Amino acid sequence: MSEADSKKEPLQPPASEPAPATEPAKPAKPAKPVPSKPAANGGAKSLAALALLVGLGGVALGGYGIWQLQQLGAQQDQRLEAMQGAAEQTRQLAERERQLAARLGRLEQLPSASELEERRRLLAALQSDQQRLSGRVEQVLGASREEWRLAEAEHLLRMAMLRLSAMQDVKSAEMLVHEADLILQKQDDPGAYGTRQKLLEGLEALRSLPELDRTGLFLQLGALRGQTGQLSALAPEFVNGEALPENAQDSRWQRWLNELTRYVRVDFDASADVKPLLAGQTLGQVRLALSLAIEQAQWAVLNGNTRVYRQSLEQASTLLKDHFSDDNGQARGLRERLEALTQREVEVSLPDLAPALQALQAYVQKRERRDESDAGETSAQPEAQDAEQEAQRT
Repeated sequence: MSEADSKKEPLQPPASEPAPATEPAKPAKPAKPVPSKPAANGGAKSLAALALLVGLGGVALGGYGIWQLQQLGAQQDQRLEAMQGAAEQTRQLAERERQLAARLGRLEQLPSASELEERRRLLAALQSDQQRLSGRVEQVLGASREEWRLAEAEHLLRMAMLRLSAMQDVKSAEMLVHEADLILQKQDDPGAYGTRQKLLEGLEALRSLPELDRTGLFLQLGALRGQTGQLSALAPEFVNGEALPENAQDSRWQRWLNELTRYVRVDFDASADVKPLLAGQTLGQVRLALSLAIEQAQWAVLNGNTRVYRQSLEQASTLLKDHFSDDNGQARGLRERLEALTQREVEVSLPDLAPALQALQAYVQKRERRDESDAGETSAQPEAQDAEQEAQRT
């Protein structure tokens, strides 16, 4: 109740009092005394203060309730987190238990001490067999490589003999024999010393031969043969003589004779070698004869025929001497070059490499027999070892 209401309330009649009647007034009873205004204001204030206190208490109770609810929510969240941590720990413990169970299962499947000892013994036997097998494989492969190398050396020696006999190629034969000797050197076998001695004897015999360049000599003759197509005979040239001094006492016939000697001259010197003038078909025949003679010399170079070689070059020099004068510089230079090449060697006495080949074949056969005997011994040793192992197992 507010203070205004408390002020208006004394002005209204009380509800228990009857309404005044229109009847004639009767003598009224004495009325109750009305409380004074200060007393009414004090009651209203006390009621307002009481209402305020009640409101404040309600607010305090509401705040306390809200605080209690928050505390309960926080405790519930903590409990939920604790429950989740406990569930995670439970799951981890279950996983660890499962792992321990698996490990225990594997431990239960492990063999016993006797089984482990038996397996260890079998493993040692397997390793020894493997080592022995690898040794056999290495031995077989090593023997195969050595056999291939020796077969290669024999092939090289045969090629050197073929080069000497067919083409007389000393340089190529020397290189092939040297390669065969290097193969025997890498064998590092005392049994190969005799074979190497034969090879080195043949190699030194090849190295002591004079240098013979058949290819170069053949090409040089080919170049000279090409120059024969360019040869030509020199035509005689007339040199006009000087006029004799005229003499007043000479007759007319004498003066004419003197003038004629300037254009016509007769040489009676018998020592001079006068060459016929070559022209047309005759010159072509001489060129062809020269070309054939030089070509025959080329054939003699390839075949190592010294007699045919020198005869062919002498024939070519004779043709140049007979049909071309010394005044022809081209013919003279060609003749001098052919005469210089006549002194070249086209044939040498080649050494015989057959003893070296026979020694190499004998060494290869001896090595094969030795390898077969070693293979028999090595095969007998594993059988004896296997028998010993079987006896130990039993």
